[in-house]
Amino acid sequence: MTTSPPDLTLNPPANDALGVLTGTAPVVREGTLVTLDASAAEQLAANWDARPWPPFASDFAAMHFSDGTERTANWMLLADALNFCFWGEPDEPRWTVEWRGTTWDGYYALATALTRAMDEGVPLADATYLAELTSSHLAEILRPASGYPPIPLFEERLANAREVGRVLAARYGGQMARVIEAAGYDAGALALLLAREFSSFADIAEWNDQPVPFLKRAQICVADLHTTFGGQGWGAIRGIERLTAFADYKLPQMLRREGILVYEPELAEIIASFTPIPPGADAEVEIRAATVWAVELLRQALEHEGIQQMASAIDYRIWLESQQTPPDNVPYHRTRTIYY
Repeated sequence: MTTSPPDLTLNPPANDALGVLTGTAPVVREGTLVTLDASAAEQLAANWDARPWPPFASDFAAMHFSDGTERTANWMLLADALNFCFWGEPDEPRWTVEWRGTTWDGYYALATALTRAMDEGVPLADATYLAELTSSHLAEILRPASGYPPIPLFEERLANAREVGRVLAARYGGQMARVIEAAGYDAGALALLLAREFSSFADIAEWNDQPVPFLKRAQICVADLHTTFGGQGWGAIRGIERLTAFADYKLPQMLRREGILVYEPELAEIIASFTPIPPGADAEVEIRAATVWAVELLRQALEHEGIQQMASAIDYRIWLESQQTPPDNVPYHRTRTIYY
């Protein structure tokens, strides 16, 4: 493990209510497959200091259904319950959606498919409808553009959508807004509540017989609600700054390109050959833990440069850049999972 300079530390904060930084720190310190290069994090932070911070993309926001009501909160919960695993097999096309004359893949395709469905009158904000969602109805909602394959892990997405409907209907009057209220409009409490109430959001791995929480989709749902409502109403959620990076497969790809994540040759070869890594394998847990801490080191390095940015904002910047990766870029790791 590369030793961090004095101003960059792997010490979790005392108020780590989510437990993500605390749970991932031992993996980063003791792991053998992934190394963090803190000096590379400092260099990237310095480079960013000289470039404008990207605003939230207007076209990205336009893909999200939003009417300012409780229906928007329900739609956002559903979107994040289905927000995982969009990659295709090597040399095969990805699941792609056509909407308003434009084709989209990845998360963009999911957001547009769900917004398209709302435009078509599908009651996706109705918990009872979701609880009884049929396979054929979901297939129609997520229908690909002509000539493209169906979305991966379809059955898992169907199960997640039904769970959203069942839990909301049975415990929260059919409304995600009641979940936000139950969490006291607190970011950490809301992410943890989502993980407790919805099994599909319980993104907790195990490493050396210890739990390692990542809570990727739970945290991103909290951030999405805050952004969608502009920090007002159902989005008036406190403590957004305590969220961590949303550990997925695109962030580590970009962090590795910047030299912040360094893989041992055996792991690099697995990824270069597009060999799948099983969910919960040591390699997968190490990659995700290092991703969380790479973003935390970037946050600390930016702070050292006089730039105050939350981990979620750093995450978004890296993710945006990942959408324009060159064709010769190093590949991302491949794990079929519902968590990212």
